[in-house]
Amino acid sequence: MTRGLFVTLEGGDGAGKTTQAQLLAEWLSDRGASVVRTREPGGTEVGALIRDIVLHHRGEVAPRAEALLYAADRAHHIATLVRPALERGDVVIQDRYLDSSVAYQGAGRVLGRDEVRELSLWAAEGLLPDLTVLLDLDPDLARSRLDADDKPFDRLEAEKEVFHAAVRAEFLALATAEPDRFLVMDATRPAAEIAGAVRDRVAGLLEARSGDVGAAD
Repeated sequence: MTRGLFVTLEGGDGAGKTTQAQLLAEWLSDRGASVVRTREPGGTEVGALIRDIVLHHRGEVAPRAEALLYAADRAHHIATLVRPALERGDVVIQDRYLDSSVAYQGAGRVLGRDEVRELSLWAAEGLLPDLTVLLDLDPDLARSRLDADDKPFDRLEAEKEVFHAAVRAEFLALATAEPDRFLVMDATRPAAEIAGAVRDRVAGLLEARSGDVGAAD
């Protein structure tokens, strides 16, 4: 059986990850692919409990404790949901993965890129995405989008500008270090244009792997 495809979407809050995940899932489903959409943290029942702690707990969460909570969510999520889906041959589309931990905890919390990446890879037993779509957006514009949504900020969204600037810089550095895995998109472009570029990359990966999915429309 052909192993499935693992696609992750990364970027700051407000960059449009949810929209792009939905558009990609719809396109793949229309072509007969079996698609699993998920997210970190919170893609499982256990993960939902961890998500409530790391994003909505009103008290302080120490930076190392925060990183370990994300790693715990990742270990359970990959073992119980993502790997089984990939082994079935499904396409997994995931909102955030280990690159978010490296950016937010490694750079934003200043815990160190290498340390957080090693922790995440250990938790996930070395699983890396086949494609990571980075939706790059200036933090000020991202904040204006979040303000327009008129929803309470979670713990990370509420961080100061310097934090979000460090996160963005780290995401871009990660993409530069692994150009074959990353597709960097300007998140200010129209959603349909971004979706088309993502489809092209996904179609190419699927065609190379199995030969049964043609080029994107």
